[in-house]
Amino acid sequence: MPQQVRGVIARVKDAPVELVNISIPDPGPGEAVVAIAACGVCHTDLTYRDGGINDEFPFLLGHEAAGIVEAVGENVDTVEVGDFVVLNWRAVCGKCRACKRGRPQYCFDTYNAKQKMTLEDGTELTPALGIGAFADKTLVHAGQCTKVDPTADPAVVGLLGCGVMAGMGAAMNTGGVTRGDSVAVIGCGGVGDAAIMGSRLAGANKIIAIDRDARKLEWAVGLGATHTIDAAEVDDVVEAIQKLTDGFGTDVVVDAVGRPETWKQAFYARDLAGTVVLVGVPTPDMTIEMPLVDFFSRGGSLKSSWYGDCLPERDFPMLVDLYRQGRLPLEKFVTERITLDDVEQAFATMHRGEVLRSVVIL
Repeated sequence: MPQQVRGVIARVKDAPVELVNISIPDPGPGEAVVAIAACGVCHTDLTYRDGGINDEFPFLLGHEAAGIVEAVGENVDTVEVGDFVVLNWRAVCGKCRACKRGRPQYCFDTYNAKQKMTLEDGTELTPALGIGAFADKTLVHAGQCTKVDPTADPAVVGLLGCGVMAGMGAAMNTGGVTRGDSVAVIGCGGVGDAAIMGSRLAGANKIIAIDRDARKLEWAVGLGATHTIDAAEVDDVVEAIQKLTDGFGTDVVVDAVGRPETWKQAFYARDLAGTVVLVGVPTPDMTIEMPLVDFFSRGGSLKSSWYGDCLPERDFPMLVDLYRQGRLPLEKFVTERITLDDVEQAFATMHRGEVLRSVVIL
């Protein structure tokens, strides 16, 4: 029988979110119902609310979540009732050309639940990133559930479901940061700070944080940055990075902002044959114009990072274990714990740059 639970929806573009009753169907083949324990407030949810992803309103918001599997449908053998899981939005298919080439992190046909959650009047909801976890319970594909250590704090480890994994993976997986590397990270919000934390975990010896907000630079230092640059106080960010690297630039630059000007800074702030990683998401109208010879003469790699090029079943349990061992300070990302009623206010707080993450506790 379908269940009635609470959920936070964006009904129309640019309107405040609403806490309403929604209907969750019983799980079908390959699906699971998960009782949500905690869900982070990510900027992507705000972008959904404002119509920046698509116009498939109403949206059921929330996607950085952890919870307990409550029910599973037929043909599910990867999780079972009672499992503590972190949800992911790139459940790999194992069948597409990327998966068959042994590159499942690039899966071109990721799974979501086939059934729809609805409003009480039957209106179908579009779950944010195929999850929709600002709710007491949600329906997902079983492949979106990754089992992790059940003793971990769901408010902390749920953040691996999006921003923290995206940032850490951008540095470690996409950027290939390793021992002795120098790294610059442009933009020190949640994703950028996660890239800093990942660079530290990978053994980088110089990690330069760049932002225009002094408070964010303080957070970056707490997560592993060895140097900071206040972009509001310097004339040339590229020159400032070069001064800290004997004039060469860093081995890897992570652009966690995703604007033409920050990408250009990343391009020119890397060492010869260095790597640029774009993990900040540009808007469709953004363009860039640069001399083609600069691409040739500087060499190296220019990469985009999709979800930190992660494999949830490989990466989530490992990172949770490192957190439980005290080797990965994921708890520093949780700025405040709130309720479902506070999501709209959390968007405003996030927009003002006052938090790394607000986390809804259910």
